[in-house]
Amino acid sequence: MMMMKMMKTHMQSRPSSLVSSLTKSPRGPTIRASRDHVRADNLKSHIPSGCSCGRKHFLEAASPTMHLLPIHSPNASRSKEVSGTFQHQRPDWYKELFAWFLSTGMRAYEAEIAGYKRKLFENLTAKAEKVLEIGVGTGPNLKYYASNENVCVFGMDPNQKMEKYACESAREAGLKPENFRLLGEAIPLDNDSVDAVIATLVLCSVSDVTQTLNEIKRVLKPGGIFLFIEHVAAEDGSFFRHVQNLLDPLEQVVADGCHLTRNTGLYISAAGFGGGAEINTASIHSFPWIIRPHVYGVAYK
Repeated sequence: MMMMKMMKTHMQSRPSSLVSSLTKSPRGPTIRASRDHVRADNLKSHIPSGCSCGRKHFLEAASPTMHLLPIHSPNASRSKEVSGTFQHQRPDWYKELFAWFLSTGMRAYEAEIAGYKRKLFENLTAKAEKVLEIGVGTGPNLKYYASNENVCVFGMDPNQKMEKYACESAREAGLKPENFRLLGEAIPLDNDSVDAVIATLVLCSVSDVTQTLNEIKRVLKPGGIFLFIEHVAAEDGSFFRHVQNLLDPLEQVVADGCHLTRNTGLYISAAGFGGGAEINTASIHSFPWIIRPHVYGVAYK
């Protein structure tokens, strides 16, 4: 996520005048999209090839021939050990530092983004009892699940140093211990097994966005939803984009694999969610300007 943010954790947040509700109207910032609406040549020109980056890989071990299947399912083979497939392992001191930064340096961002998150998480009705959050990190989203006493949240994160922060966030949110499980790097879940998948500030750093979205579709039940908030590349040809292009290699090194120049909205549009996708744009001012552009929305299986 955020080399520039780590350099300047005390940046002041501007008032959140941009908070708006999700809408299913095709007007305004919402983009209705499905695979058929995205030209392949246009997508190819905007989406970079896969890269080996850090936080992280949902899942590098995933491939068309090897699904990450449930540990206890009688129908499933055991999942391959994932940790050996990472091309870059971070030392423990880095993982601890990054976890500490996320727990302390993102408060202004979380305060500004809260309006967007509340609207998104309203899509999780009481019927959404089984939720997978990829890149759960220090658990800033856990408070949005607590109103549903029947929810069971599976939090996945390859950085084991996040665990103590995530568990504390779960306690503060009022989630029962039995309703929050940390999964580590692999997804021990069956096909069509969860009601919702959540990803916030994650797809910027997975090694293969397309395969990640395929895995999300795999574990979602028919009718399930994918909620996302991601920072993205600035507009092509803009000054912001030129600076992002310049800083992107450094960002990947110091910010656990984060890519500044990903057009994540295009990936989601092209992923082939059967019920389409609603993709909104926003500008988040509590982030450094270099990672201010965001997309957020819902995709339906």
